[in-house]
Amino acid sequence: MNDARLAHLDTFTKMLEDAERIVVFTGAGISTESGIPDYRSPGTGIWNKIKPIEFQDFVAADEVRQESWRRRFASSDGNWENAKPNRGHRAVAKLVDDGKAIAVITQNVDNLHQESGVPAAHIVELHGNTRYAKCLTCATRYELAELKQQFETLGRVEPCGRCGGIVKTATISFGQPMPEDAMARAQQATNRCDLFLVIGSSLVVYPAAGFPEYAKRLGAKLVIVNREPTPLDGIADLVLHEEIGPAMGYAVGVN
Repeated sequence: MNDARLAHLDTFTKMLEDAERIVVFTGAGISTESGIPDYRSPGTGIWNKIKPIEFQDFVAADEVRQESWRRRFASSDGNWENAKPNRGHRAVAKLVDDGKAIAVITQNVDNLHQESGVPAAHIVELHGNTRYAKCLTCATRYELAELKQQFETLGRVEPCGRCGGIVKTATISFGQPMPEDAMARAQQATNRCDLFLVIGSSLVVYPAAGFPEYAKRLGAKLVIVNREPTPLDGIADLVLHEEIGPAMGYAVGVN
């Protein structure tokens, strides 16, 4: 490691030590080191390979819903199901456990922050969670193993057994309204923080990407750890274009 990189990492470490109320904001980049591909990287991003299904199309047509489930279950034996938290996730969990981080706002739907030990009460999932499903009408929860068995037996996922509503993975799809409760919780945490730490987000998806801008306007320090440049690098107090696991592990003291 060269002297300049080490100096930046040491500055990062000191900023974390000095902060009292950190908000951690994570994107897909923190999970690529767990083997989960991101969505937008040229050539490798998921949306470069397959067109996403819009929420209004999912709701409007049964055949679209069944195609969505086919895609979900076709990938259920791959990276999503086998992924485990990596060093970056463990570092975030330590910040929470040490009382340094007051919230983890995540754009990810992979449940890896929960699996790394971050209590659910500290996690704000802006885009939902792909590890279970819910009825869009009555919010009854369905486990994916149950739905997969149904799909393999019947060739389809049936409507909600309680109210007849549409069952969908508990993620926020393109065109679907952002969850009001999660947005409000993210806003409240941002209001309180003295350091806003972005990890692995391209910061191009709004309204989520508005939170670091808002934190900076309120006077919080802004640190961005991401392999590629982001549109907000110019306003950040510190930018680290580093591999996330090693950088976070170094700064927090996690192997």
